[in-house]
Amino acid sequence: MIDKEDKILKLVEARNKVKTQDIVRLLGVSRQYAKVLINNLITIDKLMKIGSTRSAFYVFPKYAAEHLEMLPTKIKKFLNNKNLEEHLVLDDIENRFPLLLKLKENIRAIFTYAFSEMLNNAIEHSNSQNIEVEIKIQKNKVSFNVIDFGIGVFRNVMQKKKLKSEIEAAQDLLKGKTTTQPQAHSGEGIFFTSKAGDLFILNSFGLQLVINNKIGDVFLSRKKPLKRGTYVSFEIDINSDKHLGDTFKKYTYVSSNGDYGFDKTEIKIKLYTIGITHVSRSQARRALTNLNQFKFITFDFDKVSMIGQAFADEIFRVFHNKYPDIKLEVINANDAVKFMIDRVKGDNPRKTAKFFDT
Repeated sequence: MIDKEDKILKLVEARNKVKTQDIVRLLGVSRQYAKVLINNLITIDKLMKIGSTRSAFYVFPKYAAEHLEMLPTKIKKFLNNKNLEEHLVLDDIENRFPLLLKLKENIRAIFTYAFSEMLNNAIEHSNSQNIEVEIKIQKNKVSFNVIDFGIGVFRNVMQKKKLKSEIEAAQDLLKGKTTTQPQAHSGEGIFFTSKAGDLFILNSFGLQLVINNKIGDVFLSRKKPLKRGTYVSFEIDINSDKHLGDTFKKYTYVSSNGDYGFDKTEIKIKLYTIGITHVSRSQARRALTNLNQFKFITFDFDKVSMIGQAFADEIFRVFHNKYPDIKLEVINANDAVKFMIDRVKGDNPRKTAKFFDT
């Protein structure tokens, strides 16, 4: 067998690229046996496979590194969700899609984390028999889509958390720590994935959540509904200087005794004011749901023209009096919003209340 493998390597050295039929002719063996020999050489990194099915060919890894134009720029896989493990799927994709291994270390780390988390969500939460994944490296961006045909991410959260609507489910997902299986998951996957890249999209049964980190904004809208399931899309510039560790640090609060934890979150107030300007106490309570799990909360008032006194009072007096150790920060507030917040803060009996207005 060693002699046959040596002959294969010499043939590749002479031609640069060979196909399975070339090896069959050279050795006078069956196609099946030729593939066994080739796979042995791939396993020990002597050869690299480019392409799939009968169009596939084999080259030296060094030759591929010098001729990146020959490498595929996208790959699509259809997976049967039975005993599926995301790390094995990723290993197979990296073997078939070598451009992933050429990414900068920081981008590859972000991609690996995001893809693994979103595929794991589809495997464990969707109740979908099949999952489709597609990965692209094109126009200086690496992106992936994960599509399942199951219950739908927003409906799943809505039902398990007993929420009133899919919009409330999307709002909860943006806070972090939202999971339908608290014994097995922390609920951080979607939250950190949505922050790690440049663009993150969740689309399920017509409700689309878009997080555009390039412009620092979040959008909820109604789109043409998928027949069933959830569509996840993730994108990041391959030249980005982002680091996964920085994303985690941004939402990690260090307590006075030096403990670390995922204890910071950011609330986009505009998502709780859809269709109206004056905001009620009940909507403030909706925004505050589960926020007592955090130690530092940023309220982003970008694109909010004004808020009602009841809304401000519920957050900056009632909630803060109930949880005085939680630090509250206000960003992107216009003068009208600041006035209302300052007004209720003035009525706060706790002299130790701390607010960070920017």
